[in-house]
Amino acid sequence: MNKKDLEAFAREAAKTLKTEKDFSDFRAMLTKVTVEAALNAELDDHLGYDKHEQSSSENSRNGVTRKTLRTEDGQFELDTPRDRYGDFEPQLVKKHQTRFTSMDDKILFLYAQGMTTREIVATFKEMYGADVSASLISKVTDAVIDEVIEWQSRPLDAVYPIVYLD
Repeated sequence: MNKKDLEAFAREAAKTLKTEKDFSDFRAMLTKVTVEAALNAELDDHLGYDKHEQSSSENSRNGVTRKTLRTEDGQFELDTPRDRYGDFEPQLVKKHQTRFTSMDDKILFLYAQGMTTREIVATFKEMYGADVSASLISKVTDAVIDEVIEWQSRPLDAVYPIVYLD
């Protein structure tokens, strides 16, 4: 899709978007459709043939697995395609992944600012309308706590040059 096609699409979509909720719902729907198309393309590549084409191998499509994916735009149901042998490993949204990693970065930033897990939960609810649990926040922060402790315990140089600009 080139820029001209994208602008035409945006003009057409803008005709139906009247409120902030309409826009948020549209972004979530667009993300869902795009991610599902990418996952289906990954499965096509894995199987070696496109959907509705004749297969030369015994492995074939085997429906979808539905899961809830949390993003900055809220959450939506994502249909992840499966293969018959169960050896398809999607790369865009991995098996058992329920959120995009940009959420992890935001969680870590808020945690580094001194917010508690409950405050982070409330912030995500207020800003993104996303329901994240305190246990999810704890899992994300626990995953990097060893690196934080290592960084805090690193040896410091005896002298650091400082330049003041006025």
